[in-house]
Amino acid sequence: MRLNLLVLLAFLIIGTSVNYSSAAVVIEPTSLTTEPDPAKVKAAVDEFKSLSKKERRQLGKEVKKEIKAYKSAKKAGREADTNTLLLVILAILLPPLAVYLHEGEINNRFWISLLLTLLFWLPGVIYALIIILGDN
Repeated sequence: MRLNLLVLLAFLIIGTSVNYSSAAVVIEPTSLTTEPDPAKVKAAVDEFKSLSKKERRQLGKEVKKEIKAYKSAKKAGREADTNTLLLVILAILLPPLAVYLHEGEINNRFWISLLLTLLFWLPGVIYALIIILGDN
């Protein structure tokens, strides 16, 4: 009974506080697909091919700048956002679910977390926290 209440509370917290623009906890079925619309891809490729050599080079430089800025922001260690906080709470209550939401798929980390949680609950929690808070 107590576990059911904890699970219900976790889902209520996640449901009311989640940033729905995040890819990890999106409920819309359209965002679960990883492949873009083929028509949009073809249009983008055609647009890229129509650019001059100079414009392509400039676009490549801009992309490299954005990638560099993204990597430096990631290394700087931004403050924990709401999703991370909710995943930590969920990792304490249901470690395999937290690992699944963090990873976005059922993989080896999920199965290890499930096994540790079923056999020994505390190592499952510790492993889930390491996955969520650790650097991938």
